[in-house]
Amino acid sequence: MPTRKGREDRGAAGSAGPGVRPSSAIVDAAFRKAYRATPHGETPFDRARRRAQLKIVRSSAVTLRHLRLAARPFVKPGLTDFERRLIAKTFGSGTLERSLGRVARAETRIRGASQEEQRRLHAGGTRDEFAASVRRFYGRLASFLREIDDDLRQLADIALYLKRRPRLTPDEPVVVIAGFPNVGKSSLVAAMSTAKPKIADFPFTTLSIAVGHADLGFDRLQVLDTPGVLGRARQHNPAEVEAETAVQYAATVVVFVLDPTERCGYPMPEQEKLLARWRSELPAVPILEVETKADLLRTSSGRPAISAGTGEGLEALRAAIQLALATWQRPVPEPPPEPDAMLLGDLGDAEEPPPTPTRRAAK
Repeated sequence: MPTRKGREDRGAAGSAGPGVRPSSAIVDAAFRKAYRATPHGETPFDRARRRAQLKIVRSSAVTLRHLRLAARPFVKPGLTDFERRLIAKTFGSGTLERSLGRVARAETRIRGASQEEQRRLHAGGTRDEFAASVRRFYGRLASFLREIDDDLRQLADIALYLKRRPRLTPDEPVVVIAGFPNVGKSSLVAAMSTAKPKIADFPFTTLSIAVGHADLGFDRLQVLDTPGVLGRARQHNPAEVEAETAVQYAATVVVFVLDPTERCGYPMPEQEKLLARWRSELPAVPILEVETKADLLRTSSGRPAISAGTGEGLEALRAAIQLALATWQRPVPEPPPEPDAMLLGDLGDAEEPPPTPTRRAAK
């Protein structure tokens, strides 16, 4: 059964409904938590001051927890270089960093406002002044959050985008299966790995990258299925952007699949033009050329012929991949970055303030 805290989290920025501002969802959760403050104290004055302090502490704690939850997909355990490139290509260069920076600054401002109002409370005052301090903090809190509404939406969109895509393991080689739409890439991935991609006889069946695993001797490979690319140098739909980014930044080896039957709907000269462009732009990436659908047509091109349907040529392709990976070295893991206190703090509520000393205790 969901806990009360879990129900509050679902109402936060990342899950606000259509037309609901993320800031409104967070403010509602924060104020509900603050409203339940039931302080103890020997006098009405002590209880009024402690109630005001609890409202400020609890509302700021809930708010900061939600802001850290919004940023957590990007800092724990951290993005790979491929994921950063994919986000930059899809959402715009620097978009993620700017949104994270503005959210972090909002956290700093909220902490500062909370500390400022708590200092006022400890300095003394009347019960009306305590209530005014709470209202002032609530207003500043809501204002700070409204300023980052767009950033919270952006972070939620990027987090959902990443969640729907596979996470590649940095210390395992990646074999990227690429080529034009409908040339047989997904069938080859299904034949070579554990992936179960959607396969159909029409273009652009694969709309995003998908990964499976395969054992090659003593090596474990990640086999990446990619959407089809039409070879246009500067005109890409979102699916093509993913495929191009995978080829450029994720691939240890690229298997470029050509369809000599041209049943994919694209003539061989167009397919070979894309192959030539990638060879020119990516001289350091091994690219293996294969002609698929060998059960339907064989050519004299000299390229290896394979058929995912009959299994013909797959063992030879595995051997070629193993040879291409002979010089690959497992990357040395980088030391973890220094934790950012603002983004990696405890995700629970902040501790409640200690009881305000009573006059009798002071004596």
